[in-house]
Amino acid sequence: MKSDFLIALTQLAAERNLPRDKVMSAIEAALVSAFKKDSVTEGHNISVRLDPGSGDIEVDIVKTVVDTVEDPLQELTREEARENYNPNANIGDVIKTQNIPNSAGRIAAQTAKQVVLQRLREAEREIVLAEYEGREGEIITVTIQRIEPNKIILDTGRTEAILPISQQVSSERYRQGSKMKVLLQAIDKESIRGPELIVSRADEILLRRLFEQEVPEIYNGAVEIVGIARESGSRSKVAVRAKQDGVDPVGSCVGLRGVRIQSIVNELQGEKIDILEWSRDSNRYIQNALSPSEVLRVDVNKDNNTAVAIVPNRHLSLAIGKEGQNARLAAKLCGWAVDIKSDMDVDLTTYEKKEEQPSPEIPEAQEATLTDEELYELVSSSLVKSNSVPEQDSSLDVEPQEVIAGGIETAVIEAEGISEILQTEAPNTEDKSEDALTPEEELLLLELEEEEKIQETQREETAADISELPEDIWSIHRSGAGSPQTGSIRFAEDIDELKSGVVGRRERRGGGRSQNKRRGQGNNKKRR
Repeated sequence: MKSDFLIALTQLAAERNLPRDKVMSAIEAALVSAFKKDSVTEGHNISVRLDPGSGDIEVDIVKTVVDTVEDPLQELTREEARENYNPNANIGDVIKTQNIPNSAGRIAAQTAKQVVLQRLREAEREIVLAEYEGREGEIITVTIQRIEPNKIILDTGRTEAILPISQQVSSERYRQGSKMKVLLQAIDKESIRGPELIVSRADEILLRRLFEQEVPEIYNGAVEIVGIARESGSRSKVAVRAKQDGVDPVGSCVGLRGVRIQSIVNELQGEKIDILEWSRDSNRYIQNALSPSEVLRVDVNKDNNTAVAIVPNRHLSLAIGKEGQNARLAAKLCGWAVDIKSDMDVDLTTYEKKEEQPSPEIPEAQEATLTDEELYELVSSSLVKSNSVPEQDSSLDVEPQEVIAGGIETAVIEAEGISEILQTEAPNTEDKSEDALTPEEELLLLELEEEEKIQETQREETAADISELPEDIWSIHRSGAGSPQTGSIRFAEDIDELKSGVVGRRERRGGGRSQNKRRGQGNNKKRR
């Protein structure tokens, strides 16, 4: 009896993974229930003591000491207790009044068995509750035990967990016997069946914990997950930032060749995950959140917590996403009500800030203090750059008058443009000398000097005959000096006339050369 009882007790404790004292308490409670079913002890309080060393069972009827007896089967007075059982008995003491022999029947044995099993299950749940209490938000690996219409029963190895239909992912397919990772969401202590573990597959924290498991930088604190927006089973957006210098937050989460992010996607059965970098700038953060779409401009209104994002028309559907999913996730991640518009529906100039740009020709710092000498040097340098004529190859058939006319025409056009700029932008000095030349006169004088230099250069480099040049080309001095007030206009007209004359001579000469060419071809045919 002793050896058999100890062996059975030890084996039961090992199978249930329970301590021996818990199993002993369950057996004692079962024996109490069994002896209460006996007709002899019916209505009495029963006390059972089990000796683990010998395996002996002691069953006693006990009563409580009270002042006034209401139930004689369970209570007795103090005088009676001191007289018959214990001389030192006081009010509230439990006194053993009778020893019952161990002679339980078949019904009592069946009752004891059921009670033992029930108490062992309760003990297991209490131990599991103590083990998982305080671990809410952690990931546990479970095996699907059975699938019911409104929930899935999972096996954790120690106890059962429940996956409600509200925490399931609609796109996932659950098969009995398959393993998966779930998030321990809560422990239901008010359940009729005892404490139950409530797990989830749709919670955002599950995605965060998966990143912590797969990315060492996140687990160590070098990279921080700032926000997560998830539509379970379809798409998620994760905003990360680096807390240490030299760490790429997005690259750390993706991993080499996408190994890290791919393992998370596989665990979530193909859910798409967008990883973006968090920014303190709201505009930049919203632009990143709307990826993979290109964003031209973002305008935020902090008063009503709204933002307007302008995207190219070709990226409008990409920014909104399927059934507005991309826009919803971006708004949820950033915390802004984002309104997405196409660049064809809005005028971008209304969103741009109007800023005055400095003049590219003359800096603003110099315009106010520009003197006549500085103005003269500025115009001279511009004319020298524009009128510089490259050296002509002597082998080329270029006539000198054409080169001169082209250089003069270019100089005049640029001189007129500079004159207009100076007339509109140059400051008016009230205290300048009355004898000083006007900008128009200075431009004309400079132009004439450049013209003479070009003519001398062409005479030295080319040996062409310039006797055919019209005499009115040298009348520029007279036209410019004679009418200084309208010199620029008449000067341009004279150049136009000169240009037309030169073009006509070029056509005549070209025609002569073409006739000579045809004559040469005819002579060659005759020789043949």
